[in-house]
Amino acid sequence: QVQVVENGGGLVQPGGSLRLSCEAFGRIFSIHTMAWYRQAPGKQRELVANITSKGSTNYADFVKGRFTISRDNEKNMVYLQMMSLTVEDTAVYYCEADLSSWPWDSVSDYWGQGTQVTVSS
Repeated sequence: QVQVVENGGGLVQPGGSLRLSCEAFGRIFSIHTMAWYRQAPGKQRELVANITSKGSTNYADFVKGRFTISRDNEKNMVYLQMMSLTVEDTAVYYCEADLSSWPWDSVSDYWGQGTQVTVSS
């Protein structure tokens, strides 16, 4: 009933930029925190950045100053602008949304299928 779908991954050269987008759609009453995670081969999934419904943001140290998270509450979308990319940023990037489908619902987390970001020359 709720889906989270990412877009915007691809291949980029070191030093380049990419913009990821993510939309949550379906039966949604309210979305609280939205976040981007990433998982590189052989590594655990890690938080990249998150943003509350009021726009408060939090970033992992390894992306501070290079990545910017933003959201459009009316469209149920979250974005990740990535700049100065390095090969270490290569990973599958996942979108996560904490949301409730009904006013009486508890908050549950929903994940997208992931989008591959490859940084290579």
